[in-house]
Amino acid sequence: MTKHRIVVVGGGFGGIQTVHGLKGSSADITLIDRRNHHLFQPLLYQVATTLLATSEIAWPIRRLYRDRKDVTTILDEVVGVDTEAKLVRLQSGRAIPYDTLVLATGARHAYFGRDEWEKLAPGLKTLEDATTLRRRILLAFERAELSEKTADRDALLNFAIIGAGPTGVEMAGTIAELAQKVLPPEFRNIDTTATKVMLIEAGPRVLAAFSEDLSAYAKSALEKLGVEVRTGKPVTEITEEGITVGETFVPCRTVIWAAGVQASPAAQWIQAEADRAGRTIVGPDLSAVHDPNIFVIGDTASVKQDDGKPVPGIAPAAKQQGSYVAKVINARLANKPAPAPFKYFHQGNLATIGKRAAVIDFGRIKLKGGLAWWIWGLAHIYFLIGTRSRLAVAWSWLWIYLSGQHSARLITQKETLKDEA
Repeated sequence: MTKHRIVVVGGGFGGIQTVHGLKGSSADITLIDRRNHHLFQPLLYQVATTLLATSEIAWPIRRLYRDRKDVTTILDEVVGVDTEAKLVRLQSGRAIPYDTLVLATGARHAYFGRDEWEKLAPGLKTLEDATTLRRRILLAFERAELSEKTADRDALLNFAIIGAGPTGVEMAGTIAELAQKVLPPEFRNIDTTATKVMLIEAGPRVLAAFSEDLSAYAKSALEKLGVEVRTGKPVTEITEEGITVGETFVPCRTVIWAAGVQASPAAQWIQAEADRAGRTIVGPDLSAVHDPNIFVIGDTASVKQDDGKPVPGIAPAAKQQGSYVAKVINARLANKPAPAPFKYFHQGNLATIGKRAAVIDFGRIKLKGGLAWWIWGLAHIYFLIGTRSRLAVAWSWLWIYLSGQHSARLITQKETLKDEA
């Protein structure tokens, strides 16, 4: 008899957790991803802001499963699914057969109908995004150092982060610290402490998913770092010269997008109903409504909690969904009763503000300040993969904490002052 064929698309938190949970299932598992590494996205902003190196938050997928003979890894991009023939079609032209399919393909940036902004205001989802942003941030200071025009220099030293969720808050705080505390002794023609970091949020407050008191604390902590927090007005235009907030133009050469996401086209592949963000609407067991042999999890799925609110698109939610789907599949393969419908357990919201402050919202328990920062750090180190990564990140953070120096201030990929094509 041929073994049951399980295909998992996506090597993020949901996909990896699904494969982990299927260990010992006696099925043949194929994991497909268009990149060869699993990425710890919650710390991606630290690569972009020169705190960590890429190798400290990413691991080769093949390395993770080198001892799992039941797992085959394929480096390719999915372009479609033939649900009738049960085939996953790849960009290379190959077609991978499946009996059970798990789609954990994540999300990409959403520019709310202004896709032309992407080139001017890159987001942060991949290692390539992180190194691109790091290069742009560092080159802004280098160009300002060489600029002979005050207006150009000022525009180069203006940084705008659009979107005040955890990523936006963390980016803004770290860039401000970089300009205020790390770079001043290293430049001769500019005063990096004159850098203006703007955090722009169309909604009424930063960190909207947190309680109002923690949101207010985060705003205050950012302002103490020199960040200008603008709420209540959206960005209405982005050009090479700057941004327009409401009706006010601000000259700015570096713009970072942290405002919205759009699900991958998985719903289109399987011709399933999707919500406004493109997330596939799934049943109580996270399977596609029209096909019980296809599961959709993570940022790709629209999952409701008992109170009707959507499950947030964060790493713990994707991991819980991956574990749950593995249990459902294992039960089917063993001809055992299916587990109860998926229920999300919220483990809390965490965000850091610079290197000595953070906010944590566990519901009844709320923390802020230095203690929250240490808990935030320990939690992230715990969820990293492997002892080497935990030690490397812990050492980098300790070095930064004691010395005040960032450890990954390298301009890579295009080491040039020319504008990027």
